[in-house]
Amino acid sequence: MIRWVGGVLLVAILVLGFVAWKRSIAPTPPPQASEPSSASTEAPPAPAPAAPDHPTPAPDDVAATSGILWTVPADWRTGSPRAMRLATYMVGGSDPRLSAECAVFYFGQGLGGGVDENIDRWAGQFSGTPNSARSVLTEHGMKVTRVEIAGTFLAPGVDMQSQAQLNGWKLLGAIVEGPKGNVFFKLTGPADMIDRTADDFDGLLASLAKH
Repeated sequence: MIRWVGGVLLVAILVLGFVAWKRSIAPTPPPQASEPSSASTEAPPAPAPAAPDHPTPAPDDVAATSGILWTVPADWRTGSPRAMRLATYMVGGSDPRLSAECAVFYFGQGLGGGVDENIDRWAGQFSGTPNSARSVLTEHGMKVTRVEIAGTFLAPGVDMQSQAQLNGWKLLGAIVEGPKGNVFFKLTGPADMIDRTADDFDGLLASLAKH
């Protein structure tokens, strides 16, 4: 009996030893690939839009640059920035035959030419000898020369070459002798449109003030 029990114990010890040996030589299972985090599956955020090269200047910036302030008529719309212009305003609808444009220029202290020189240049943008008139007024201690020119407008482009001959057009201009130099207002369009908005133009001039 003792011999039989001893035999059973010996067999059990051999079996347990064999199982332990198998486990020790079994290959270690490869680690499970972790689930990608939710952050890695999300698309990268879109880059912020770049600032425009020529942002539309705020009124304070315009005033600080030119040295003068003015009030834009309620019916005038501010246009997009244009090269060499301090500001651009549109009057009327999108049809150029029924609308006008007011361009504002400032070139710096002592730059841009004198009053007579610029009025002659504006008159030269009309065919032949156009009808013209000028007057001088004072707004808040600043001399303002106002001019009207009417006739066939030659519509000069960026290169100052005529783009078309527009009959029955008119120009209302003003040269403001501001504290930082001359500021030029040039309103052009069909004569009847200019006549309708002339009061607005004069209201703008009346609102002129030093910055």
